[in-house]
Amino acid sequence: MYAIKVELKVNNKEQTLLRKHAGFARFVYNYGLALMQGLERNDIAGGYGKKIKAIKKVLTNYTKKQQEFQWMSKLSSKVYQSSLQALLNAYKRCGQGIADRPKFKRRKDRESFSVYDGNGKVLLPSGKQIKIPTLGTFRLKESLSCSYCTQTFTISHRAGKWFVSFAVDAEKIPPTYHAQEKIGIDLGVKCFCTLSDGTTVESPKPMKKAKTKLAKLQWRNRKKQLGNRRLGVKQSNKAKKYFDSLARRHYHVASQRQDFLHKLTTDISRKYYQIRIEDLNVSGMLANSKLSAAISDLGFYEFRRQLTYKSQVYGTKVELVDRWYPSSKTCSMCGTKHDELKLSDRIYKCINLGCVAHTITLDRDLNAALNLLNAPDEYVRLAQPEVTPVDK
Repeated sequence: MYAIKVELKVNNKEQTLLRKHAGFARFVYNYGLALMQGLERNDIAGGYGKKIKAIKKVLTNYTKKQQEFQWMSKLSSKVYQSSLQALLNAYKRCGQGIADRPKFKRRKDRESFSVYDGNGKVLLPSGKQIKIPTLGTFRLKESLSCSYCTQTFTISHRAGKWFVSFAVDAEKIPPTYHAQEKIGIDLGVKCFCTLSDGTTVESPKPMKKAKTKLAKLQWRNRKKQLGNRRLGVKQSNKAKKYFDSLARRHYHVASQRQDFLHKLTTDISRKYYQIRIEDLNVSGMLANSKLSAAISDLGFYEFRRQLTYKSQVYGTKVELVDRWYPSSKTCSMCGTKHDELKLSDRIYKCINLGCVAHTITLDRDLNAALNLLNAPDEYVRLAQPEVTPVDK
């Protein structure tokens, strides 16, 4: 099963309709979360599923019939059912220890909601139109290349753009042949990654390049009334335009990073069968104030995540080398460990006088990539797809 996400081409009327449903989904989620917290404070017994089922009955049989909530009847009923299901899933993930406790959604957060066809799966024909159950037919920026069969649709909004995503119950056939078998990959700040075959890949570093434009944008709008909810100060219309422009710039930066990582991980997955990378402690690396901005701009964790889930698509084998394995300090030719190697030393020189690496210059990152490729089996484990997108 894999997902497809395409951008919608909406007019003002369609955008208003989508915003209403996004607000409806946010209201129902917060409504259910408030009742769940009330049940927990009163120590009401019962599982998450039983409580959510009772909340759904209260919403359907009592709340929706009140005069001030008559607007709910004009919107799709599939939205509030999907919102309560999302709340149930959030509590289940919290109970399993793979996520934090659910929080109330805010209007300024990313808007999204889900709908589904109650009669089962529907057929989506190829072309530049898509029919979303209970919402109607919408135009697409890019046409669907072929027909798909799906049931649930998720509509999301980001930086002035509306997207629809749906899952396809099918499996991509992995290739039976790769150009090369094994590769070791060392990630770094100066050079994004160095492969054990000597290939180096430079990162575009989109956030670093965009900082100048972002700083100018923020300086030009420094005197606008940006608003303060606690003090009761409303936003000005120019402030709303400023925030929309700021969101579009950040979305452009994120799209550049995603495009680079997707193309790189796809090329590596198509070319190599066995891929070894280091199990980096990304959250610990971000604690370094001097390197945190550069590391977050590179997207180390996203690189690993994409390589891992694409292993099922391209038939690759992604392995993680233990983070305590001294890949940078060990000589890739004789195995001698250099304990006094500093981070500023970019050239590796073996301390063993009888080693070839003592007389020739070897790049530090290339030496680490070779060590990752030939790491002992006790330091290596198979990478598994992550349950959550957050690196704990």
